[in-house]
Amino acid sequence: MFPEHSRSRMQAWLREGRITVDSARVEGKRKVWGGERVRLESGVAPRETAAQPEAIPLDIVHEDEALLVIDKPAGLVVHPGSGNWRGTLLNAILHHAPQTAALPRAGIVHRLDKDTSGLLVVAKTLAAQTALARQLHARTVRREYVALVHGKLAMSGTVDAPIGRHPVQRTRMAVAARGKPARTHYAVLRRFANATLVQCRLETGRTHQIRVHMHAIGHPLVGDPVYGRRTGVAAALAAFPRQALHAARLALTHPVTRSEVCWESPLPADIRTLLDSIG
Repeated sequence: MFPEHSRSRMQAWLREGRITVDSARVEGKRKVWGGERVRLESGVAPRETAAQPEAIPLDIVHEDEALLVIDKPAGLVVHPGSGNWRGTLLNAILHHAPQTAALPRAGIVHRLDKDTSGLLVVAKTLAAQTALARQLHARTVRREYVALVHGKLAMSGTVDAPIGRHPVQRTRMAVAARGKPARTHYAVLRRFANATLVQCRLETGRTHQIRVHMHAIGHPLVGDPVYGRRTGVAAALAAFPRQALHAARLALTHPVTRSEVCWESPLPADIRTLLDSIG
């Protein structure tokens, strides 16, 4: 009925509810028998216009001809995706540094979860992006986080456990025998009555790695909506609206100068206020 559109685009529009049969959303397996009214609301799919510049303020910690280091606030999505096609860090980068439009993912080489705050490095040239990707693969980029976890950790330690997709809840990650290798080192910074402030250092960069590993040892992050606790905890901890996780330190080899560079970010106001309220 609509030969001017490709099959893949039609399938995407069907999933997005742009194609209705007798004014109702339907699945692709729905059969039609004749006499039904099929309506198509054509247009460009959100994903096709996602990579557009947007004037979104950035907290820039460092910038030179090769790198852009950003202190990302909690709540800012890094890359466009389902439900977040605009208003992302990628859109902000394209506005601030238009030359990144020529790079894969606008120069983004690693991510932070939407509700994780802190430091993130972006490449401004293809050579820098390649160099950073190689460092990440070789595990020479040093990333340290500060997290507030439930319970009292007795001592510092290491979690060496593979991470993969949860076998039942596909939106979650989990420690899984067939997952990818993952290692997190953690050190106790301060103990509270019902929580512990820890420093976490990543050797690998799996999705939700710190959140999954701390949950696996019985100390999930305060405020974590997926792996955390909301009942049976102190009111201040239960009310915290995001995972209490901050990317506090980032160190790497500069792709141009080849010198070791390092940046640090202080704890954001919401985590500091939480610590004061339970201290």
